[in-house]
Order: sequence, then C-alpha cells, then structure tokens
Amino acid sequence: MGNPKFNNFTVAGINHWDAPVEIREKFSLNRVRKLALLEGARREGIESLFVVSTCNRTEMIARGATPHELVRLLTTYSNGSLDEFHKYGFEYEGYRAVQHLFKMATGPDSQILGDLQIVKQVKEGYELSAGENMIDGALHRLMQHVFRTHKRSRNETSLGNGAATVAYAAVKFAKRTFDNLKNKNILLVGTGKIGKVTCKNLVNLGVGKLTLINRTRDRAEFVADKYDLEVADLSQLPNRIVDADLVIVATGASEPVITMEQMKMAVKNPKFKIMLDLSVPRNIDPEVGSLHFVDIANMDMLSDVTDQAYRKREKEVPLVKKIIDEELGTYSAWLQEQRVVPTIKALIDKLDAIRDQEMDFFRHKISDDDVEKVEKLTRRIVNKIAAYSIEHLRDHHQSDEVTKVVEEMFKLKAGDID
Repeated sequence: MGNPKFNNFTVAGINHWDAPVEIREKFSLNRVRKLALLEGARREGIESLFVVSTCNRTEMIARGATPHELVRLLTTYSNGSLDEFHKYGFEYEGYRAVQHLFKMATGPDSQILGDLQIVKQVKEGYELSAGENMIDGALHRLMQHVFRTHKRSRNETSLGNGAATVAYAAVKFAKRTFDNLKNKNILLVGTGKIGKVTCKNLVNLGVGKLTLINRTRDRAEFVADKYDLEVADLSQLPNRIVDADLVIVATGASEPVITMEQMKMAVKNPKFKIMLDLSVPRNIDPEVGSLHFVDIANMDMLSDVTDQAYRKREKEVPLVKKIIDEELGTYSAWLQEQRVVPTIKALIDKLDAIRDQEMDFFRHKISDDDVEKVEKLTRRIVNKIAAYSIEHLRDHHQSDEVTKVVEEMFKLKAGDID
C-alpha cells in the first residue's frame, strides 16, 4: 500500500442523520455478521478495516479500500439493499473520512449530543478487528489519536456532562408524557448495556414499581438484586404488559420481542401505555402501534434538545472541534514523517550490509577473542553514521530533495525503499 496518506482512508455507512430506523435496522450487524464481513474483506485483499454498528449507525472505516468495495461488503453481509444504501447511505474519502471518524467517536455526530456510549462502541469494533489482525499500523496509530481526542474532550470540556445517553433520553421522553413516574407501573425488557443504564436512571428517579424481564433470567436477577427490583420470566411478558403504564424494550434480538401475539391479553384489558423501543433492529412490532391505547416511540423519536444539559453541551462543541483539529494535525504530521521511513530503513539495511561484508572479510584475520569486540565497535560506528542522516531526514521529511540526496549518496536502489 506504500506510505500511509490521508487519501488511503475511506468511510461508508448508514446513520441516523439520513436513514430512518426501518432502514438502519436492515443494515445492522451483529458480531457474527461483523466477523463474516471482516473475512469477506480479507478475501478481497482489504487488510485494515473495522465496523461500528449501533442503534443509530452502521459504518465501516478502512484503509486501502475503495468506497465501492465497502458498500458492496455492507450490502452483502447485511439485509440492506444497494438501492437503499444509495438513497440513505454516505461515503467519505481522505481527510473528510478521517475527520468524520473523530466526530463520530467524540460525540458531536451523535443523535444524543456527546453520547457517552459511542466511544465504547467504536472501541468494540476496533478491538474485534484487531483480534482478527485486520488493523494495520497506520489505522492503529489513527485510533490512538481518536481515543485521546475523546479523553481530552471529556477532560477539557463539558461535552459529556448531563447524562448524555440514549437511556437518559428515553427516561426524559417518558417524563414528558407522565409527569410523575413514581406512581407508574414500569416494565423493562432487556438488561444488556442500554437496559442496565435505563434501569439505573429509572431507579435514580425513584420509580415506584419496576419489573425486569430478560431472555436469560440470571442476568435480570443480577441487575434486580443491585436495586431490589422484581424479576419476571419471559413467558410472563403478555401478562405483565397488561398492567404496565410504561414498557421499555432494549434487547439485542434480531426479531421483534413484542408482537401482536404478545398484546392479545392487553387488547382484552386495554389501558393506555407508552412503549419505548430502544433497539435496532426494532424489538416492538410496528403493528403494535396501531392499537388505540398504545403510543410507541422508537430511536428516531428520542431527543434531548429540550434538556438544559443539552444546551450546556452544545456550547462546548466548538471547543471539541478545536481539539479534533489539533489531534488531526498531530496525526497529519506523523503521516508526513512516514514518507522518509522507507529511506531510513533502506539506509540502515545498506550500512548493515556493508558492515557485515567487511566483517566477513576480516573475520579470519583476527582472533576469536577479538571478534565480539570488533562486532560491537563496528556496530557503534555504523549506528552513529546512520544517526546523523536519519535525524536530517526526519527534520526535513517534507522535502523530497533531501530524501533524494540521501538515496543518491548511499546508492539506495528503488527496490530497497519500497
């Protein structure tokens, strides 16, 4: 791939800015599909790529791949079509692709401004690819700057203040309908990452009755024990829905958990209820929303723009963008320095080859006791000679002329510096 450059980077994907939830869920990728996509990318000769798939986005970040290749991979390993991608998706190349990655990971690009969860989801995607040897040195270096930018944005600004999470936005949404949640019967289905945070937010509000249901009861009991809550089996879901004022669903299921079948008992005993679907793919069948006593809200209906904490975070966005620009500048400088790395490596190899050749010639002329001493002496001489040239190359890494002079001076061939 040669020396790393900004124009080696590409991003392609679907996110909440242009794609509604019914489209995003088609492009959503679970772990199995992510691994299959990585393997497919490897077969196509792509060596560096990772995937971020959340309730609000499915995006691929790569080095050494074309946008066309990324789009083909995404539509092959998801349920989304090429036509849908062309209508709702996006593709970025070069500097804009890298800049987008920074904005995504730090939170300004999130539906919930300053989302506290997104950097964890980016790390998960990155670490999954790293475990599959699908992250090269240039992308690894880039991600160190991305994670440092996120850390700085939290330490140097107030962007992360005010419980910036989807779970928090969901609870705020419920409070706008029910002025007081303390006297409401709440059912929470799913105790994964978002479910646990939602549970904590509800408990902090002092809700009166909160029941947890999870496909694996042990996981629900683990969370319930922490807050002294009630747990019900998944088989009890239809019965529990009947009495609930607020139903929140946040699972990783690929199919709806609540369908019209689970609503039959509630239809016989209608009671107004809000049902929040915090899952992508959606876990509440949209048909349930046709019931006259049910109001459904999905991810696209959540927003914290009326929240005072949001307005405070919004004021921090220019500071965060400044930090992004600084870290992008630092990474850009590192990329520039990589231009001379092949020449440096070729120079060191050339000097080592000369030393080895001379040592082979004189080895039989000196005693065995002196061989080790001469080895050390000649290596030190070579290293010191190389050091001056290496320092000069790095100090003038933006000058092709300086690099050319060094290559001509030491007769470095084109093949030596590939």
